[in-house]
Order: sequence, then C-alpha cells, then structure tokens
Amino acid sequence: MQNATRRSIKVLEGFIFWSRWLQAPLYLGLIVAQAVYVYQFMIELSHLVGKVGSLTDTDVMLIVLGLIDVVMIANLLIMVIIGGYETFVSRLDLEGHPDQPEWLSHVNAGVLKIKLSTAIVSISSIHLLKTFINAENIPDKTILWQVAIHVTFLVSALTMAWTDRIMTSSLMLAKKH
Repeated sequence: MQNATRRSIKVLEGFIFWSRWLQAPLYLGLIVAQAVYVYQFMIELSHLVGKVGSLTDTDVMLIVLGLIDVVMIANLLIMVIIGGYETFVSRLDLEGHPDQPEWLSHVNAGVLKIKLSTAIVSISSIHLLKTFINAENIPDKTILWQVAIHVTFLVSALTMAWTDRIMTSSLMLAKKH
C-alpha cells in the first residue's frame, strides 16, 4: 500500500511541477503586447517626423518623452518575459550566446521584483515629467494624484529593495554559520 501511495504522490508532484508550463502562453501574450508597443512607437515616431518644423519645443519634448515611455515599457516587458520564463517556467539555453543579457545570469524572483519596481518608478517618472511640462493644461487635482502615485511606487520600490537586502544578508549570515 505504501508503494501505491508513493507512486500517487510522485505523479501528483510531477503534475504540479508540469503546471508551470501553463504560464508559457502568458509570456507569448506579452510578446504580442510588445508588438503592439512597437506599432505604437512607430506611429508616434511618424507623427514626430511628419510634423517636424511645425512643432514647438514643448511639443517635441512631450512626443519624445512619449517615445521614451514606450521604450521603457517595452524594456519592462522584456524583463518580465525573459526573466519570468527563466525563473518560473524553464531555463533558456543561452550559455555562450553573444546577445545574452548580463542580468539574466543572476536573475531570481527577488532580483526580478527589484528590477520591475525600478522600471515602474522610471516609467512613472517619465509620466510625471510629461505632466510637469504640460502642467498648464492639466488640473491640479490630477497632478497631485500623479505625484502621490509616483511617491507610492517609489516607497514600494525602496521597501522591496530594503527587504531583499535584509533577506540576502540573513541568508549570507546563515550560510556562514
């Protein structure tokens, strides 16, 4: 009876481990979302190039900040797609590949969270800069909410980094003893 129970547990454990592959379509969906951002970037770029000479400095700055925003979101998507797949689904066989991202060799769930929170703060900073540049056209209440949200993102990122540092230090101390 114990052998049958052990086999059942092994089958259950194998199924649970296999279930990580259910995330693969989610990463494929994010790749499609990234393609949408590439399309959006090209549209914004064509607006900038098509209207060159008729735009004010502020208009150019706002469009360029919009382009930077799209690039930063695309970078965030790459981190989630590659880092998430590598961390939670399966290792990518990229050893020795000349284009392997430097950060991928030491990615784990903690590192991924810190990188994502930093990227979110950066994206929020771009949005806030766009708001400040265009402040005369934006209600004060909206500006206040954007600042509050940005500060919340910033505090969250700092808290995650601090927590990760404490956990990493605790693990290092535990390994020494």
